[in-house]
Amino acid sequence: MTLRPPVDPMLAQAAEALPSPSAPRAGVAYEQKLDGRRVILFTLAGPGGPVLMQTRRGALVQDRWPDLVAAAETQLPHGLVLDGELVVWDTETGRLSFEALQRRAAARARGARTLAARWPAYFIAFDLLQQDGHELLARPYAERRAQLENLFSEYALTAPWTLVPQTTDLAKAREWLESWTDVSGVEGILVKPLNGRYQPGYRGWAKIRRRDSAEAIVGAITGTPARPQLLVLGRHETDGRLRPVGRTVPLRPDAARQVAEHLTPAEPGHPWTGARFSATWGSRDILDTTLVHPALVAEVSADRAIDHGGVYRHPLRFQRLRLDIEVEDVPGFDQDSAAAG
Repeated sequence: MTLRPPVDPMLAQAAEALPSPSAPRAGVAYEQKLDGRRVILFTLAGPGGPVLMQTRRGALVQDRWPDLVAAAETQLPHGLVLDGELVVWDTETGRLSFEALQRRAAARARGARTLAARWPAYFIAFDLLQQDGHELLARPYAERRAQLENLFSEYALTAPWTLVPQTTDLAKAREWLESWTDVSGVEGILVKPLNGRYQPGYRGWAKIRRRDSAEAIVGAITGTPARPQLLVLGRHETDGRLRPVGRTVPLRPDAARQVAEHLTPAEPGHPWTGARFSATWGSRDILDTTLVHPALVAEVSADRAIDHGGVYRHPLRFQRLRLDIEVEDVPGFDQDSAAAG
């Protein structure tokens, strides 16, 4: 059976941490988790056959990635289906850029070539779903990975094609999580059973994102000051403006009570008067917020997915209030994104 789009990608379930060195564990492999855009790439059989690129939700977007399509037509064999992550290199900053990736993903065909010249794309391959027109979904992951490595070797694939780093050594995976997540674009570790088949749409893998502690200023909440539900957080720019940087997940009841004891209603002239806040990063849904006096500092747990502008793309986890420090002691806007990059 030959695979054709749409193919539901196999997914990962969030996990808190890698297993301890002493914990019993079945045979697994660890891969670096890239902060990019999930894509399944098809090179359909036959000379001159089309190259198709499918998003996680099934949309075909090859017209937005002409550089990768051209590379696939000349460098990849026919009848191939690769699962992987798209990333974009910003030549001006010398780093991976999620913002540039989003710009390219939203571009129409007319402007796609111009953006490709400015922000070249790379395909980080981590699974082989079909080769020579024969689908491999039922094959164990270890076998699919070996065939993927052979593909890269046989065709001497180099940029824009990259093979995601993988190891079966837990110590090496821990080193990646602790040090490689300081590298722009690497946000954590994926854990995959070596004997596992590829199950479209099923969360059969585990993902562990590195999380760091950070401080931010409480500028708004959902709910009421007496019963806050989640916090909208900000940081000051160098000119003193308070810029939103993210929101927390819903507060636990004990945390909500703790925060409520210290909230003060907003006074006239709040810097976020009239502002609207998205429910999630990139969403059009708007939070129903209540502004509060921005004098309270919260410590949160955050992953490494931070825009170059200093905004956290994933919800933050409230840890505690920092009643021992003032808002002036909170890092400035964009300070954490600079560290993450």
